[in-house]
Amino acid sequence: MRDVEPTTPVKTKKFIPSYQATLKSRIVEVPEEIYEASGIMILGQRIKSLLFTTDVAIIKNSNAQSVMAVYPFTPQLTIMQAILNVSSAPVFLGVGGGTTTGKRSVDLAFQAEQLGGYGVVVNAPMQNEVIKQINEAIDIPVIATVSSPYDDYIGKLESGADMLNISGGAGTAALVAKIRAEVGPTVPIIATGGPTGDTITKTIQAGANAITYTPPASEEIFATLMEKYREDSKHKD
Repeated sequence: MRDVEPTTPVKTKKFIPSYQATLKSRIVEVPEEIYEASGIMILGQRIKSLLFTTDVAIIKNSNAQSVMAVYPFTPQLTIMQAILNVSSAPVFLGVGGGTTTGKRSVDLAFQAEQLGGYGVVVNAPMQNEVIKQINEAIDIPVIATVSSPYDDYIGKLESGADMLNISGGAGTAALVAKIRAEVGPTVPIIATGGPTGDTITKTIQAGANAITYTPPASEEIFATLMEKYREDSKHKD
C-alpha cells in the first residue's frame, strides 16, 4: 500500500448568528481591524477595543468592549458615576496626573474602584511616587499614559503601573514599537489606533494589545442623520 500524504484541514469561517433591533440599529461601531489585536485579559474579560469618550449617549450606543473615560477637567465622582451608570461595558476612569495629583488622585482611584471601575488611568505628567501610592491603594489595574519617547515609562512600570496607554499622535505606532522592544512581550500595551484601518493595523503590528478608538462627535452623527432626513423629504409627495 502506498503512503498517503496527510491533508491539512481547511479552516472555514464560522457563521455568526446576529440579531438587530429596529430602534437600536444606529450604533457607533469600532473598526473591524481592532479585532486583529491580541486583547488584554482584565478581571476575566478579554478587551481589545476601548471607546475614548465621555459622551454617555455614544457610550450607550456603541459596540466597543470597554470605555476609557479620560477628560481634560478635574476628575469628579459625579462624572464617574454617570458614566458607570450608563455603560454596559467595563469602564476605565481617569484620576488625574496634571493639575490633579497627589492624595486627591489616590482618593479618586480608591473611589473609582468602589464605584465599579475596571481600572484607573493616570495622565502622562503623573509623578511615579503617586503611581506607587495609587497601586498600593487599589486592587484594579493602574494604566499609565505615555505621550512621548521622553516619558519615563520604565519608571512608571517600576512604580506600579500595570499597563501602558500610549498616545503619541501621528507617531504612536513608532512609539509603541520602541517601547515594546524595551519592555518585552508581556507588558500590556493600549494605544490609540489613529484615523484609519491601516493606522490601526500598523499600531497592532507594532506591539499594541488593545486599541482606543475615538468615535465621531454627536454633532457629526446628527449632521449625517439630518442630511438623510432632508434627502428623504425630497421624495415625499
